[in-house]
Order: sequence, then C-alpha cells, then structure tokens
Amino acid sequence: MFGEAFGHVFESLLNCTLETIMHNIAILALIATTLFAGVALYITFVEHPARLTLDDASALAQWKPSYDRALPAQGSLAILGALFGAVSWYYSADWRWLAGSIILFANWPFTLLVIMSVNRRLKTIEPADAGAQCRVLLQRWGTLHSVRSVLGALAAILFAWGLLA
Repeated sequence: MFGEAFGHVFESLLNCTLETIMHNIAILALIATTLFAGVALYITFVEHPARLTLDDASALAQWKPSYDRALPAQGSLAILGALFGAVSWYYSADWRWLAGSIILFANWPFTLLVIMSVNRRLKTIEPADAGAQCRVLLQRWGTLHSVRSVLGALAAILFAWGLLA
C-alpha cells in the first residue's frame, strides 16, 4: 500500500509543469520565511521580555538552552527561505523574490558579525555569576534580536507580495 501511494505521488510529480513546480517552491519560500519571522517575533515580543522579568541568574539560565534550541531552527529556516526565494527570483525575474532573499539571508551575516559577540559573552557567564553586566548583555541581545524579527517580517511581506502578483 505504501509503495503504491508513493508511486502515485512520484508519478504526479513527474507530470507537474515547470510553472507548478516554481509556484510550489515560492510557497515553500513563504512558509520557511513566515516560520522564521514568527519564531523571531515570538522571541522578541513574548519570550525575551518574559525572560527579563526574572532575576539575572534565572534569566541567563533560561536564555542559554533557549538560544541553543532556537539557533538551528532559525538558521535553517533563514537558509531555506532565502534559497527557495532565490530560485523563485531566478525563474520569475521578480525583484520581490530577490529582495526578500537578500533581506532574509542578511540574518546570517548580521548574527555572525553583530549578535555573536554578545552570544559568546553570555555563554561564558555562569548563572551563579550573573549580575548587572549580564542584564545589560541580555537587554542588548534583545535589541539586536529585534533586527532579526524586522528582517524576517519584511522578507515574508515581500514573498507574500511576490506570490500574489
């Protein structure tokens, strides 16, 4: 039964037109990008403000595993969204796909060049040693992370606009 179902799906994929395939890639770009933006916005407006209501040691203790879990998810979504968006641009020549891909991919260099120094400093502090400097770093991290939210939301808007055009 599974083999028959798989064969049917594979056969229908072979019968797809390039236009259908490209439309599906555009949808995948939008899905990955809106997931990225949603996670980033959640962190910016919900998780991080809640974290900052805790004492310094608890806030840092919560940030560390949260960061470790969010990094692969957000990093992968940014790459996938940008890649699918770039493919959509290549086949459509629509500037919105290129702009959205560049904006979404900009999260990587921004993270590596700007946020990573704060991340590294926070990672070296043990929760028992957290103090005022830790609070300042966590606040700085939240401000920097909000840039990722803006980039993700802007890319999602451009992809949605490109898909509707």
